[in-house]
Amino acid sequence: MICVSAIANNLDAALDPRFGRCAYFIILNPENMQFNAIPNSGVEATGGAGIQAAQTIADKGAKTVITGNVGPNAFKALSAAGIEIVTGASGTVREVVEKYKKGQYCKTTAPTVSGHHGSGGRQ
Repeated sequence: MICVSAIANNLDAALDPRFGRCAYFIILNPENMQFNAIPNSGVEATGGAGIQAAQTIADKGAKTVITGNVGPNAFKALSAAGIEIVTGASGTVREVVEKYKKGQYCKTTAPTVSGHHGSGGRQ
């Protein structure tokens, strides 16, 4: 199962570049594109959004996350859960998954933004 951070709840939604504060997690089977859209309950969290997001998708059985950026706390939580992290993606959920299946993305080995990057300056 793959998780893509998205701004809406369908395969034609744009990828949301903020993992911990994305609007939706699209959890899907890349073979048949069957998906489940999960609203991100941590989108307005005052702290811990990345860790909460990582726990949510781990609980749903995702083995890979595709997003724009991932902060240090989310990176650590995802890595601890054994979830592959792919960053630098853009386009629709459908386009991103197709690129991933063709091997056009590489696994991320470190956080891509500092902590609290997507929080609008909140600490």
